[in-house]
Amino acid sequence: MGNSLFKLTSLNLNGIRSATSKGLEDWVAAQAPDCIGVQELKAQGADVAGRFEQLAGLQGYFHYAEKKGYSGVALYSRHEPSDVIVGLGEPEFDAEGRYVELRFDTLGQKRSLISCYFPSGSSSEERQQAKFRFLELIYPHLASLNAERDYVLCGDVNIAHREIDLKNWKGNLKNSGFLPEERAWMSKLLGEAGLVDVYRQLHPEEGEGGYTWWSNRGQARANNVGWRIDYQLASPALAEHARRASIYKQQWFSDHAPLTIEYDWTL
Repeated sequence: MGNSLFKLTSLNLNGIRSATSKGLEDWVAAQAPDCIGVQELKAQGADVAGRFEQLAGLQGYFHYAEKKGYSGVALYSRHEPSDVIVGLGEPEFDAEGRYVELRFDTLGQKRSLISCYFPSGSSSEERQQAKFRFLELIYPHLASLNAERDYVLCGDVNIAHREIDLKNWKGNLKNSGFLPEERAWMSKLLGEAGLVDVYRQLHPEEGEGGYTWWSNRGQARANNVGWRIDYQLASPALAEHARRASIYKQQWFSDHAPLTIEYDWTL
């Protein structure tokens, strides 16, 4: 394999217009990732046209929500995919712009990179039920995909898996994002379905340094009252080539921090 590592970043933008106004493009240019999976574009095709089709020279592939200023995901890639899959084929969630997959298939290998934005259930019981429906839908999809190809999913999963993954776990046992059912789903994905939480594989004991999201309320960021809810979830064959992970907090583009993992493989 080449001596340069494949650099993959995941970032919830909380709005691409907002994030770019805070210097995101210069950071991406300086970091020079091979691919960046972003969530919460909060933009439609018309907003992206002529402005955000590319990010620091990387070509974008998008899944927009129908509702304006809501959700939306993209992958910006240095490498041209052999195929692009937009959506999961389920109208409820495809209308919300939550899934885009780039395939890089050759005769010898099947490989995908995915950007996915899991629903948040914190605004209402109705949205929590939608989140549970999404988890039920995407689990068999990710499990069967893992059986037929290698992939890395970059995503805001909106679930902190274990007590180590959030500051105030005791106070959040009954809150969306740390509910027993959500955590059990995550355990099953990393157990039965065979996926690997790559950051956790590289940093098994890291607690507060691993957070990727902080509430805008109070002094959450200043006091590092955070959650680790952004993940790179990978097939074992790709996860074993992960060499280093970093969470960038020197400047802020969003209420999330970018998670970058470098892998010893090439597309």
